[in-house]
Parts: sequence; C-alpha cells; structure tokens
Amino acid sequence: MSGDNDLIKLYSARILALAADIPHLGRLEAPDATVKRRSPLCGSTVTVDVKVRDGKIADLGQDVKACALGQAAAAVTGAAAPGATLEQIEKARDQLRKMLKEAGPVPDAPFDGFEVLSPAVDYKNRHASILLSIEAMAEAMQATTH
Repeated sequence: MSGDNDLIKLYSARILALAADIPHLGRLEAPDATVKRRSPLCGSTVTVDVKVRDGKIADLGQDVKACALGQAAAAVTGAAAPGATLEQIEKARDQLRKMLKEAGPVPDAPFDGFEVLSPAVDYKNRHASILLSIEAMAEAMQATTH
C-alpha cells in the first residue's frame, strides 16, 4: 500500500489549497487570443483567454476542468503570468517540462511556484494535466504575435 501513501502525499495541503483558489478563473470578454487544451489521457481541459499589451499579458482568464494537480498548475500559471512576455511563458513551459520529465530544476521566478508540483515527477500519467495551463498560455501568446 505504499503506492497509496505516495499518492496521498502527492495531493498535499499546498496543492489542494492552490487548486481551490485559481487566480483569473473565468473567461474574458473580447480576448486577443483563446486556446483550449485537453489531455487525452485524463480528459482534463483548460481554456485560456489572453489580452496582450506591449508584448505582455495584460489580462487573462482561465476555465479549468482538471484534477487537483492540473488546477494547482493553473493557479501557479495564473498568479505568475500577468505581465509576462511570450519568451518568459515559453521558458517557464520548457522548464516545467524538464522538471517533470527529466527531474530538472524548478522553473525560474515568477514561475517558481511550480515547485509544489515536483512530487508529481514520478507520476507520468499526471504530467499532461499539469502542463495544460502553461502550454495553453504559451499557445495563446504565440497566436497574438502572428
């Protein structure tokens, strides 16, 4: 039953608190770009709306239908993304992927809140849900530059 204990540890109080308080929850009126991402493995979905001014996220909205880990990741993304450039969002996305898939370091500030999800490294089936929000944010930002 050690696997069950490990899973319980994965859903720590910090993760559950983040999942319960996602910044920028809800949709924006007249966004500059909207991206919806879905994890085929678990069915989690995240829709991200962004408004961009001077190459930075001026406003964002998130509709998050995901497990607690996906919700916690959306909370970290929502807290750190305002004011970020496409380059910063892409760097955070790439660093989060490395943290999860290669046990790499925690992403740089202001995205260092992803540290709370480092116990998920061993749960490959959760990685896609954790990445949804930051991937959707990067894709939405890319759409505003074209």
